[in-house]
Amino acid sequence: MAPPGHTEADLAQILHTGPFHLALRTALAVRGLPLQRVQHHLAHRGIKVGVTSLCYWQQGARRPQRPESLKAVRGLEELLRLPGGSLIRLLGPAGGAAEAERPATRPYRSLVEVSGAVEELLAGLESPADGGLHTVGHHERVRIGAARELVGRDSQHVVRAHRDGVDRYVAIHHGDPGCDAERVVVRAGENCRTGRVRRHHGTGVVVAELLFDARLRAGETYVFGYGFEDGTGGVSGEYVRGFSFAGGQYVLQVRFHEDALPVRCRRFAQTSAGAPRGARGDLTLSGRHRTVHFVEQGVRPGILGIDWDWD
Repeated sequence: MAPPGHTEADLAQILHTGPFHLALRTALAVRGLPLQRVQHHLAHRGIKVGVTSLCYWQQGARRPQRPESLKAVRGLEELLRLPGGSLIRLLGPAGGAAEAERPATRPYRSLVEVSGAVEELLAGLESPADGGLHTVGHHERVRIGAARELVGRDSQHVVRAHRDGVDRYVAIHHGDPGCDAERVVVRAGENCRTGRVRRHHGTGVVVAELLFDARLRAGETYVFGYGFEDGTGGVSGEYVRGFSFAGGQYVLQVRFHEDALPVRCRRFAQTSAGAPRGARGDLTLSGRHRTVHFVEQGVRPGILGIDWDWD
């Protein structure tokens, strides 16, 4: 089944975020080429691949890994008029060794110091690692209060399903030191409702299901909003977001109370929780709205965040 709404814009986005099988299926649909014709054109170029293999590849049942299969993928890029390497890249650095249903990934344990608490709560929800979703866009707004505390955060999320039947997203909140997880409030916004909520005492970690209004088919996108109200922790000096999977655009905005303005704000990136912070860049605080932000066009597995200095 071809993904719905298959346009050039959809194709460009999915080539960026993956996964491989959905990108291939979308490219075939946009170009209007049945598998038999694809096989015929590849054969004329000296590339042998069966229709059954092509079918399995676009369904996600198998992935090309052998050298002759990877040669066929490069032939597909040329035949389907795709940027060179755009499909090969989605197979992972080992040329097809990545798992079939997931984009490029990094274990959550390498991203955040409270990963044990997160993994325990996710296991209690029996939630798969990626939930069957890829992030197309995520705009996150963080609020810092008059006592320099993390008051709360709001998210506007756009996701794309890479398998049929997905009907929920699992959101994770990690409060600052001193956070009382029992007092953190989960708030479902547009196009979703709150499902199960799990809290970890002592770490300030809250994991919450956001239930969609419909079950998604592979390739479908969904827009929803949610938030966490906190205000229970101590003085906040940074906001950090870990990404286990590659994704689309991420926008992080931090707003400060007029009675608690920092003297300096910087964006940063890390490959893991213990790694040095790189990609440093000063951010200018908006005088009227008291906000700073950054935009990451193509998220890679790792950590992104903003930190700040108080006077």
